[in-house]
Amino acid sequence: MPSTPVDVFELGAEHEQVVFANDPASGLRAIIAIHSTALGPGLGGTRFYPYASTDDALRDVLNLSRGMSYKAALAGLDLGGGKAVIIGDPATQKTEALLRAYGRFVQSLNGRYYTACDVGTFSEDMDHVARECSFVTGRTVAHGGAGDSSVLTAYGVFQGMRAAAEVAWGAPTLAGRTVGVAGVGKVGHHLVRHLVDDGAAVVVTDPAQPSIDRVLREFPQVRVAADTTALVAEELDVYAPCALGGALTDEVVETLSAKIVCGAANNQLAHPGVEKVLEEHGILYAPDYCVNSGGLIQVADELEGFSFERAQQRAGGIFETTRAVFELASREQVPPAVAADRLAEQRMRDVGRLRGIHLR
Repeated sequence: MPSTPVDVFELGAEHEQVVFANDPASGLRAIIAIHSTALGPGLGGTRFYPYASTDDALRDVLNLSRGMSYKAALAGLDLGGGKAVIIGDPATQKTEALLRAYGRFVQSLNGRYYTACDVGTFSEDMDHVARECSFVTGRTVAHGGAGDSSVLTAYGVFQGMRAAAEVAWGAPTLAGRTVGVAGVGKVGHHLVRHLVDDGAAVVVTDPAQPSIDRVLREFPQVRVAADTTALVAEELDVYAPCALGGALTDEVVETLSAKIVCGAANNQLAHPGVEKVLEEHGILYAPDYCVNSGGLIQVADELEGFSFERAQQRAGGIFETTRAVFELASREQVPPAVAADRLAEQRMRDVGRLRGIHLR
């Protein structure tokens, strides 16, 4: 059956701007979504992914860009929310010409949107984009950039997990706990390292065998589950979704034995209301955009002239931010996802209001 047509204005009712970028000569088909510039220019990565349809790509970029506004606000950054998706298979369709064509479209927005890496794109790709565009972060270290933003994304998720462990078990450590990591690509691999170093037992899964092989070479003590369904069914203390969004469905929540869900994936809640189901099952949910903001903090630091030490110190603050979310949730008797939204929205209102006072 044909799918229901997507109404851009209805789905993106909160968004300031949605741009469709088309360059047939290079094969570029991209969508750039700017959710909010109340706190500053929108910053968010470019996802290169073989979406089944333009509708799917549009829904994803709208959800992701909205999440970036909340992520930047909660992280205390003077940035808004934006995101881009390139429709296609990066393994076969990514070329210098396509990336440079994409860079020209980003440049045409004149600084309303800064791009960076995401699923399917890397720092080297951002160097190609930057040959046509001034508004690029997440570049290679050789070009003065922050390099791989997954390093501090994983570090921030680990800090958020420590804060959740403190609430659940009274101490900010994963030592002696069993953590299931779904997706051990760029971020998940670094997260496994933090967990192993902290004394956790780790179980992983990933559809890409090379990613599994790399983890096992470095951490032979890690166990491997056949797939995500098998991982979710394991006896876990913590479940860390680190792949694509929508990981937390009603069925997954019903199956989980974990007391904490804390992972790097964006938009983990499959639909509104899952946050309440998690709470009803006694599962402490660390809101995704709260704990996975380390990568944004890392690439945003480039705008000041990158310092890894400064960026890591800021990303370490995710521990206190997550703790504040849990405290508000407890005080106001709401799920942590609702508490995180309230904190982010308050900052967008309070600080965004000042943007109406024009300074020269």
